Amino acid sequence: MKRNAFHILVFLLAVAGLSSCKEDDNTVEEYPDWQAKNEAYFNNLYKEAVSEAGTNPKVKVIRKWSLPETRKNPEDFIVVKVLKQGTGTQLPLYTDTALVHYQGRLLPSTTFPKGRIFDQSWTTTEFNPSTNAPRKFAISSVVDGFATALQNMKAGDRWLIYIPYQLGYGPKGNNGIPAYSTLVFDVTLAGSYHPKTTTKENKKKN
Repeated sequence: MKRNAFHILVFLLAVAGLSSCKEDDNTVEEYPDWQAKNEAYFNNLYKEAVSEAGTNPKVKVIRKWSLPETRKNPEDFIVVKVLKQGTGTQLPLYTDTALVHYQGRLLPSTTFPKGRIFDQSWTTTEFNPSTNAPRKFAISSVVDGFATALQNMKAGDRWLIYIPYQLGYGPKGNNGIPAYSTLVFDVTLAGSYHPKTTTKENKKKN
């Protein structure tokens, strides 16, 4: 009886192992070679943007707001494509609060050919400032790449912003955003204000 029980146990373990291997073979990896893919993508984007920025005002390469001019590595910068130029005249400060419309995506992955949307302020499929209220947050509370962009935008500007993972969520990721992710934001700055001051937008919210 003991020998029969032993053979049955070995058989069941073997079946379980085969089943497990089969399931693993069918598993789809959402973010294969993610670090290498993101680094290659952003480095190439940065190189093209640096070449184009001198003659095309709709392309910008902006160094992280707190870094000295001696820092010139691709990961020290964000890349911007200007979609619309606003009529504002004031640049927000790092200590300011911003009113922002935005949508954040990752680079294309296995089941998201356009990149997975991980956050957005829009309540409809397409951005419409008349039907979507901007979100309000302190510029100092967002990732370095996003904070850098906001401090260079004027009210009404709409930018497509590419942030390397070093200025985003880094090698650890955050809340479902994989490590080493380049962040792609479609951002419109609706307004901003200094601490202990108000704007028309702020008064409406209060």
